[in-house]
Amino acid sequence: MSVMNVRRRLIPAALASALGLGALTACSSDSAATGNTDKFDVVASFYPMAFLAEQIGGDHANVTSLTEPGQEPHDLEISTQQRAQLEEADAALYLKGLQPAVDEAVSQTGIKTKIDAATLTHLEDHGTGGHSHEGEEGHSEETSPEEEEHARDPHVWLDPVKYAEIAQGVGKAFEKADPDHAADYKKNTEALVKKLNGLNSDFENGLKNTKTKVFFTNHAAFGYLAERYGLTQEAISGMDPESEPSAARVKELQQEARADGVTTVFYETLVSDKTAKTLARDAKLKTDVLDPLEGITDKSRGDDYFQVMESNLKALRTALGAK
Repeated sequence: MSVMNVRRRLIPAALASALGLGALTACSSDSAATGNTDKFDVVASFYPMAFLAEQIGGDHANVTSLTEPGQEPHDLEISTQQRAQLEEADAALYLKGLQPAVDEAVSQTGIKTKIDAATLTHLEDHGTGGHSHEGEEGHSEETSPEEEEHARDPHVWLDPVKYAEIAQGVGKAFEKADPDHAADYKKNTEALVKKLNGLNSDFENGLKNTKTKVFFTNHAAFGYLAERYGLTQEAISGMDPESEPSAARVKELQQEARADGVTTVFYETLVSDKTAKTLARDAKLKTDVLDPLEGITDKSRGDDYFQVMESNLKALRTALGAK
């Protein structure tokens, strides 16, 4: 299986069920561990999780995604076929807190290996981004456990360092669940982590010297990226990409654009760009795409995680006036 061909592997769930469910049901829940199947069947919640599974699983994994290409993952509802698919899989890989329907479905299945990426790194409360956290270290420790659980930001894959931490945890889970191929999972994980470390270096070097550190986004998906590279994210909306900003928020952003030398309002590929373009027009700013990588489509600036992240870096360098 080509791990660079993720977009074509993420077939619609109904089609996956029709084509693959018979093969899946032929395997017991611990079949991969006992060597009764040629593939380790993994159901991933959405693209960033499916990409990890593809990269780490390599030729040994059969990966399908619950979220179709082009579908906004926050809006996902689980079908009866997808619930059956989860029941018959060897492992489920998901990110608790991002897709409530997936969280519920996974919790209700008897699947043996449940891998929650949120437990493999530290999730923080970024609010809606902005100056309130600028320069703070460890601000999430100041919130109560209840507030932390409620407000934590799930968009960890946009920080290559945290994504690498998750990759290491996923690799270990694959090794434990399918020990016959543990050596290959370990090797694939190490290669992926090395590549993510390289991406981190690209971002560090590329964003080190910029005219401004502030960027505007459609929704608050880039808190981890901003924190990692010393930037400030200002989101038009909050964590929900479909929410509408208040008139006061729009006015505040217009004033901040002038004060901080903001040149560009970023929008996304999977949600409407109407609000971002309206703000840009009123504030006389440019627009560009900053992709939160919640899914790969024909509109994406790249065919996989690494290509799109490099495109994001290029867009940020231009918008921030990198030297």
